[in-house]
Amino acid sequence: MPLGVPHRTGHPGAPGTARRLRAGLAALLLVVVGGTLGYVAFGFGLIDALFQTVITVTTVGFGEVHPFGAGQKLFTIALILTGVGTAAYTFSVLIETFVEGYLADTFGRRRMERRINAMRGHVIICGWGRVGTAIARYLQASNADVVVVDTSAERLADIEGPSVKGDATDEDVLRQAGIERARVLVTALNTDADNLYVTLTGRSMSPKLFIVSRAASEPAVAKLVQAGANRVVNPQDLGGARMAALAVQPHVAEFLDVVMHDGSLEFRLEQVEVPPGSPLIGETLRSAAVHDRTGTLVLAMRQPKGAFLTNPRPEAAIGSGDILIVIGNADQVRALRSLVSGQQ
Repeated sequence: MPLGVPHRTGHPGAPGTARRLRAGLAALLLVVVGGTLGYVAFGFGLIDALFQTVITVTTVGFGEVHPFGAGQKLFTIALILTGVGTAAYTFSVLIETFVEGYLADTFGRRRMERRINAMRGHVIICGWGRVGTAIARYLQASNADVVVVDTSAERLADIEGPSVKGDATDEDVLRQAGIERARVLVTALNTDADNLYVTLTGRSMSPKLFIVSRAASEPAVAKLVQAGANRVVNPQDLGGARMAALAVQPHVAEFLDVVMHDGSLEFRLEQVEVPPGSPLIGETLRSAAVHDRTGTLVLAMRQPKGAFLTNPRPEAAIGSGDILIVIGNADQVRALRSLVSGQQ
């Protein structure tokens, strides 16, 4: 969820105000048309009749265009009683519409700014297309805080969470999205050139930021990595690989989809990092009794910048910075995180 400014659109009273404004304008138009036709019937020319109606309804006090007889005076009294009230109502609703919209937009931006400024460790998604929308859906299902950056106010209008409208290649825009405090930057723009520039900019602004970049072509992968991307993803390649997996091993592919994204199963795949100073450092999976104490099942281990050790043996040693890939329910994973941090 603003490139330039944090973005929200609309305000609660807008539909009712718009209806009242349309009704007021329609009533005012009827008064002006009726007044003009009335004065024409009294022998005024069309322009003089319209002019007399307008100065009467708006009470500017110019006086009569032509001398009034009794009939014209009675008609003018009726026009004043109906027209002045209608005009006053319409103008008040018009002012309310502008003021209400301005205040709602101003306060909405300020609330959005405060919300983004309070975020720590959030994910910034640059590009709100089909890929960006899918990414946000999965992240929000994992309860991750997300800020969306896009140039289109129309696309951002449908976002429930915080967003920033603007060019993601602009440092000021990324700064408004809280890049210095963000944990991950995802570049999901349409062109490799834009993703490359955002990756380069993001890396220069936050050296420790984890950057995931979208690539549309194979030659762009190496360039994105060189620019600072930690991971580069080609959605077409991933889509093809998933379709192939569904063709060959459909149950395995569907199971992985469910435990990773669907949320309909109690068990989930999670990664848990062993922090420095953890009481598990130097222990083995057997001696640490990870499964017995937490209920989680360790499917793989990975040393910092190392290869995955899949289906690790009970004698596998646990080191500082190791990543444990585990499966378990929410309580079991929570227990494991407490265990590795020494809080259990």
